[in-house]
Amino acid sequence: MSATTQRGEIDRADARLLLALVDDPRATVVSLAERTGLSRNTVQARLARFDERGALRSFDHRIDPGSLGYPLTAFISIQVVQRQLSEVAEALAGVPEVLEISGLSGTWDLLARVVARDADDLYRIAGQILASEGVQRTESSLVMRRLVDYNLTPLLRIAAGS
Repeated sequence: MSATTQRGEIDRADARLLLALVDDPRATVVSLAERTGLSRNTVQARLARFDERGALRSFDHRIDPGSLGYPLTAFISIQVVQRQLSEVAEALAGVPEVLEISGLSGTWDLLARVVARDADDLYRIAGQILASEGVQRTESSLVMRRLVDYNLTPLLRIAAGS
């Protein structure tokens, strides 16, 4: 079976390789080959395909913003002038404290995950977002506690057949 199906999904060997990377993100190709039962060349080729497809996210996703002095996380719902949606998203991508922006269906158009140093800093960031051309209104929700961390491991185990 090839490393990916027609739709770009992973096969069982890919899932085993990704699970091994979850367990040890700094593992060498040789180590990954030993852990997965795949040849070194196969592991190298599959890792290259993951990179080409953008399947592996950058290392900065693993860094806790609190360690950089940004302990507060908030979600800011944003309503925009529809014909300016792309421009607004591009402008907000230039705000360093904006970690990600998702396009939504429903009442709100965008959802921005932001980090801040404290409440005053969050107020500044929310104001900066609201002042962006094309933004009509915003609503901020402060994250009080993360109850479930981002976790793909259960899906990888299903894909690996385990």
